[in-house]
Amino acid sequence: MEIKEIEASQTWQIRHEVMWPDQPFEFVQLEEDDSGLHFGVFDQEKLVSIVSCFITDQEMQFRKLATLEEFQQKGIASELLKYILKLAKQKKMKKVWCNARKNKKTFYEKFKMIDTRKTFNKEGQEFTIMEILL
Repeated sequence: MEIKEIEASQTWQIRHEVMWPDQPFEFVQLEEDDSGLHFGVFDQEKLVSIVSCFITDQEMQFRKLATLEEFQQKGIASELLKYILKLAKQKKMKKVWCNARKNKKTFYEKFKMIDTRKTFNKEGQEFTIMEILL
């Protein structure tokens, strides 16, 4: 397993397949993708998990953390999250946050992320904002 920086366009297929398969492909392409940092986990050269990070001032938001279904429950997303949290510390970020699907909240709590209780709905999915102060 290897984590590498990738192009935004390399994230789109997994974003679509895992997160929004019922939406048009363009739905997963973010306007701000060009200004983000994108990382992928490769298993024998196959891209299996992705995340995109966006930095504003001293905050990092990560978005679209997704792992192909057949590679889930193997700790891959956990390794990717540890990687970006370490990166945030190296870049002297004060806060890392995300819009977490409510049903994935406990995953983020394992990394000491706190539920801010700020919630919203998008396309029938419930989200809550999770954060960690560094």
